[in-house]
Formats: sequence, structure tokens, C-alpha cells
Amino acid sequence: MPRTAVFGGSFNPIHYGHLLLADDLLEILGLDRVLFVPAKHPPHKDPSRLAPAEERLAMVRLATRDHPGFEVSDIELTRPGPSFTVDTLAALAQPGERLFLIVGSETFLDLLAWRDPRRVARLARLVIVPRVGSPFDSESEAAQKVLRELGVEDGFTTVDGARIPERGVIVSGAASMPISASELRRRVREGRSLAFRLPPAVEEYIRAHGLYRESPL
Repeated sequence: MPRTAVFGGSFNPIHYGHLLLADDLLEILGLDRVLFVPAKHPPHKDPSRLAPAEERLAMVRLATRDHPGFEVSDIELTRPGPSFTVDTLAALAQPGERLFLIVGSETFLDLLAWRDPRRVARLARLVIVPRVGSPFDSESEAAQKVLRELGVEDGFTTVDGARIPERGVIVSGAASMPISASELRRRVREGRSLAFRLPPAVEEYIRAHGLYRESPL
């Protein structure tokens, strides 16, 4: 059965932290592909702080073009309205294909604020990636509450390359880097180096198109 991990986000801009994480999960979870899905209108983000969706999509395509296990979808750019993950997963679901959804640990704890979170958990197996330097406490009341509300009965399971249990929410040991998109945007505004933080093709695109030069409103 084909295995696809859906990696959604604003990617404002995409950077090496995103790419390293996706490459590591490809191996750890035995995936056939990681599908990057840039959001057009993330419901919980201020649109004034985002580069145009078409520009962010172009940067994701540049960053992923040379990796055989990476693909990019424009599904959220071609669909009108806010970019709700449940709608994306429903559109991507295919008979005989196993979907995984990559989320940060903070995002997981906020999952109940999403549209139809129980259906999200039914459509795709959740993969939590803890933020660098901030371990995810699966025994915390907040984490357990989300688990109960989602209707997931098999708890959390940590996976770092061993055999993957068939059920439950995965807490990944995938590699990650302490790079933030907000810091990269600030560096652009200040005229500072972006070297070793994102692919050269993405850096060139940002410079050529004048992205992130102005302070957000």
C-alpha cells in the first residue's frame, strides 16, 4: 500500500529545517513520498505577513525539485476559501493509499481548534514532530485531552526508525534544525546572510522577486 505523508504549511519561506525533516521522515516511516502542500489562506495566520501564495508555491517547487521522494501539490491554491486541512485530506484520499499528516507538537495541542479535527484524524495518521529543544510530553493533560477528543484509542507511539505500530499517533524522532521562517524574513529585511539556511535557488528567488523586504503590517 503506497504511503504518503502530507506536509502542509505556509512555507514563508521554505528552508532546510523543513527539507531535513521531510527527508528523515521519508526513511523513518518507510514512505513512498512526502507531499508538500503550501497553504493559500491558513485560517490561523495573518495574511498580511505572508508572501503571495504563488510565490511561496514557486519556492517550494525550487527547494524540492531534485529530491525523488518529494512532490508538491497546489491543491490549496486552486481551491477557493481558507485552506482547511480536512478538505485537503479528503481530496487527496485514494483507495489503497495510506495518508500521514505531519504536524508540529504545538500544532497538535491546538488541533481541536481546527475544522472537524476528528475527521482529520480518521483521514490521516498523525505524525507529531517536536520543536527543537522542546520535548513533547505525551502524558500531559493537554496532550491526553486532544487524544481523547480526536477519538484515538491507541495512544502515542515514538518512532525513530524501528518497526512502526499500525495504530496510534506517532511521535517522531526525526531530525530537525533550529531555523525559523520569521528569523529568515527578518534577516532579509536587515540585508543579512541567508547562507546555509535555505537552498540557494530559494535565496535567489527571494532576492530576485524582492520578497520580505518590507516590515509586516
